Amino acid sequence: MIMQRTITQSIQRTIVASVIISTIVGGLVGGLAGVVVSGWSQQRLWPALARTFGIHTQDMTPGSSRDADTREQTVMESSAAIDVVRDASPAVVSVIVTQDLSALYSRTGPFSFDDFFFGFPHSDSPSSGSGKQEVAGGTGFIVTTDGMILTNRHVVDQEDAEYSVVLSDGERYEAVVLARDDLNDIAILKVEADNLPVLDLGDSDTIQIGQTVIAIGNSLGEFSNTVTKGVVSGINRRVVAGDSAGFSEVIEEAIQTDAAINPGNSGGPLLDLFGKVIGVNTAVSREGQLIGFAIPINAVKNSISSVQEHGRIVRPFLGVRYILLNEKIAEANGISDITSGALVVRGEERTDLAVVPGSPADKAGLVENDIILEVNGEKITYERGLARVIAEYAPQDTIKMLVYHRGEELMYQAVLDERE
Repeated sequence: MIMQRTITQSIQRTIVASVIISTIVGGLVGGLAGVVVSGWSQQRLWPALARTFGIHTQDMTPGSSRDADTREQTVMESSAAIDVVRDASPAVVSVIVTQDLSALYSRTGPFSFDDFFFGFPHSDSPSSGSGKQEVAGGTGFIVTTDGMILTNRHVVDQEDAEYSVVLSDGERYEAVVLARDDLNDIAILKVEADNLPVLDLGDSDTIQIGQTVIAIGNSLGEFSNTVTKGVVSGINRRVVAGDSAGFSEVIEEAIQTDAAINPGNSGGPLLDLFGKVIGVNTAVSREGQLIGFAIPINAVKNSISSVQEHGRIVRPFLGVRYILLNEKIAEANGISDITSGALVVRGEERTDLAVVPGSPADKAGLVENDIILEVNGEKITYERGLARVIAEYAPQDTIKMLVYHRGEELMYQAVLDERE
């Protein structure tokens, strides 16, 4: 009897314990289901349970902390781009080209405009006529509060044209061309205004392949302040760009980007996520998609300061014609032991002498077929050519050149002149 009572009490205690455990477990499961539905577990409970039971977070559902970090990074990058566009757009302008149609027609034929790189006829332009009319457009951006504007040279290369700029708020100003720089395909305009918004110039020497960039421009000449976004696809590109009329120009050390650049974007800024200008949009490959190029802003800064100081772009002048050597060119010219440098050569015309008479190069003793290997200790390479190296000096600077002359290396010295 006593044994039977003991067994009965034991069974009762077991049942009670089971009920209590079931209640606790059920409560936990129910509570867990509730917080899952509420979304709270995605941020707090799942990581806590994972740590408690040793679950790897990468194996968890889309509510994992890793996914939250990814979403946060995406939102941060998008917010940065939005902020850049909002802050930069007021300083980006549309450049409008106006010409007398009758004079233009009689000189070049029906609308045979230079569309160098990105220049193009206005979509509403007639095939003939007379009177002044907007015929082309491009982009620029303001670099000083008193109205100095940077754009491409080919956007404003018509001497007899009139130019104006339109701000993002619709305000329009007449503009004059202060300077055109043939070396860098940039030009500087000026409008009479004060307290204008400006863009900060960055450091193009520090950019990295893969970093995010933003282009803003007057796309197709009709859609002002069009924004495109991409990455830096390459740096130090050497691009030979031209137009349908046969004009061409070499862009040294160009920045390549997949941010869409369209006709009319010429002269617009290429910006980093800090809102600083790292390049001036200039060219696009017509043979591929999303292959655009920009002039590094560091190659432009001297021109801006030169105009501010002298009222014009002051460039040093050495006075040689040359081609840059690489292995292929060296082999074709029978040069086996030298594969880099600037080979001094004649131009296509008989009057295009290799060394300009009376120039600093002539006075220094350089002659045709010399190879300039170094300038002040810096090697001349296909990626960093002679023009780019010389451009970093000023007129009246003295440079020392290591030159390969008739089988031996000699040192020459020249005092640079100012380019006319």
